[in-house]
Amino acid sequence: MDTATIEQEKKKVLRLALFAGEIMLCNGGETYRVEDTILRICHSRNIYHVSAFVTPTVIIIADDRHDGFSFMKSIDTRVTNLQRVAMVNNFSREFVNNDIGLDEAIVELESILKRSEYPDSFRVVLCGIASSMFTGMLGGSPSDLVCALVISIIATVTSMKMYDLDNNSFLSNAVSGVIISILAILSLKSGIGHNMDMIIVGSIMPLLPGVSFTNGLRDFIAGDLISGMSKVFEAAVLAVAIAISAGSVLSIYIKYGGVI
Repeated sequence: MDTATIEQEKKKVLRLALFAGEIMLCNGGETYRVEDTILRICHSRNIYHVSAFVTPTVIIIADDRHDGFSFMKSIDTRVTNLQRVAMVNNFSREFVNNDIGLDEAIVELESILKRSEYPDSFRVVLCGIASSMFTGMLGGSPSDLVCALVISIIATVTSMKMYDLDNNSFLSNAVSGVIISILAILSLKSGIGHNMDMIIVGSIMPLLPGVSFTNGLRDFIAGDLISGMSKVFEAAVLAVAIAISAGSVLSIYIKYGGVI
């Protein structure tokens, strides 16, 4: 192959690696895993002079040689879909071990991006069931479990819809925290619920950013200090948003004569 063809093939490989890294990072993949996937794909096509820089908001792939080039991708949306992370991880290993064409590989990544393991309705119901179980573990009554189930479903749907509109996790979690507290108070006032604190704690559990916090700690351990700090700080901010929003409603309720 002539030089121009070789350069074009190299660019295709780098774009493929960038696309794979983007899918992993947008769906909750750890920084070190994204970087390893990118380098694994490049090395499999004999491109060794490559560096990858990954943070929660950007991916940069650069050729280290003087005549090299670089690609950058901004990350605007981050969700938790570990199925896609696992699928891209398996894809990268198959790409390395088998002679898969670059165009075919791009098509495979696009199909992974379009796949969803569970429909939103199923995820919402599971969040509700998980919330009711947390309420039960904390000592809530059977009626408290039912209240937590319904409230969590409403809060989860609200959070998902708001995130789809604005991609703002802080705002969606804050509004969900307000809704949870208001509905918990109403359940207590109506006589359906008996332990408002148990209902609130159980309903809030699915909103907590546990994956982001855990990935941040793993990035710290792996030496990715910028990514680790960013993810831990993001998780802390989201947790504070939930706490402040729920606590504000409870404070107003107590101030005006409510009893918890």
